[in-house]
Amino acid sequence: RMNRWLLWIAPLLTSCTTLVPAPDVPLGGRDAEAAWASHLDRHVRDDGSIDFEGMAEDRDDLDLFVAWVAVERAPALEGVDEIAYLVNAYNALAMYGVLESGVLPKSKIRFFYFRAFEEDGRRISLYDFENDVIRERGDPRIHFALNCMVRSCPRLPREPFRPEALEAQLDAAAREFLGDARHVELDPEGRTVRFSSILDWYSEDFLAVAPSLIAYANRYRDDEIPEDWDVEFLDYDWTLNQAR
Repeated sequence: RMNRWLLWIAPLLTSCTTLVPAPDVPLGGRDAEAAWASHLDRHVRDDGSIDFEGMAEDRDDLDLFVAWVAVERAPALEGVDEIAYLVNAYNALAMYGVLESGVLPKSKIRFFYFRAFEEDGRRISLYDFENDVIRERGDPRIHFALNCMVRSCPRLPREPFRPEALEAQLDAAAREFLGDARHVELDPEGRTVRFSSILDWYSEDFLAVAPSLIAYANRYRDDEIPEDWDVEFLDYDWTLNQAR
């Protein structure tokens, strides 16, 4: 989740990554997905902010889930099972990267390109995981579920994304994000809407299913934005979303 110019240079950077190894945690018969749910409940606040300081002293459940994510999946997941897994895996790896990679998301090139993680038996950066794997599933609402742990990201829920509830969860995430004045700022006098930069960076995903960004946003808003308004984009706050 980063500025457009970074998207252009990504192919030049993928060969320069440093691996952030998965935790050396025995999986045995332990329920990694239940551990992830417990970890989110303990360390994520209702407003989506994250207690990284407390997490650093209580990370066993996160380590278990990240170790499980690293293992090759067989057979391959499909449909809502796959999408729920991918979103949870991305969020957990971003969280793990904050604790373990030696850099923070505000160092965008280093965090998203130069740090690789173990996922499904492969080595992959967060940039490649999002753009080459997750975006290929073709649902733009995913952008309101992925979280890179900074203030301008969508709110991180205190529970995982689950296959049986995924449609409702993605819909709720889109409605929350596009209804939040921090991400969609209206200027009636200037007849301008200022969207989160997420809608700029991934505009092709939204425009693949709607004729305009305003039309897409209006699908998930109670108060519709006039279609003839100008569109601008808000600056992204890359400050770590540490719970105060």
